[in-house]
Amino acid sequence: MSSSEKNDSKVSVYASGEKSMMDSSQAQRHRLFLPLLNLFVKCRITPNHLTCLSLLCGLGFCFIYGLNWNLAKPLAFGLLLLHVLLDGIDGPLARLTGTAGNRGSFTDTTSDQLIVAFTTMTMIHYGLINVIPGSLYLFFYTLVVVFAMIRSSMAIPYSWLIRPRLIVYAWFLVEVYLFPGTLNYLLWFFTILLAWKSLTGFYKIRKKL
Repeated sequence: MSSSEKNDSKVSVYASGEKSMMDSSQAQRHRLFLPLLNLFVKCRITPNHLTCLSLLCGLGFCFIYGLNWNLAKPLAFGLLLLHVLLDGIDGPLARLTGTAGNRGSFTDTTSDQLIVAFTTMTMIHYGLINVIPGSLYLFFYTLVVVFAMIRSSMAIPYSWLIRPRLIVYAWFLVEVYLFPGTLNYLLWFFTILLAWKSLTGFYKIRKKL
């Protein structure tokens, strides 16, 4: 990020109704993590550093999950949790340092989508997710995010969006340790919602052209 990003982002992946919720969440995380954020600033750690580290942690989950170690799965889930935590504080750090903007938002969104893709493919590879629901979930999730950015740039943002990645990440634990075989049902449910938002997104964009 650079000083040219100090202006508010014009292209967003958030629905219009989510903006106030995101601002409130950012403010709460700012207050909660302020000592840590100040330490990052002192150590010259930038939001981009956190985004890259978050990406590496998410990828680490994918590589470590299937290893034949006794602690492989706990370590993998620990890395996935760290991915989520780092992803949650790069935004507050950007706002604290006055570097929030389109480039950082785009980089963060791309990182999130990469981890959604790789974690879903990892679960498919190890048989926790069937190919069809996993592939459809991944396709429509990505399509919704792309349409959200296009609609925002055209000044026709979604009224609401479903972004289920954190629920799905949490359900990985449920699938592995509590209720095997339930993750596919969850993905089918979210796929239906994402497919609907993709359809309405396509219609609104086409109508505006």
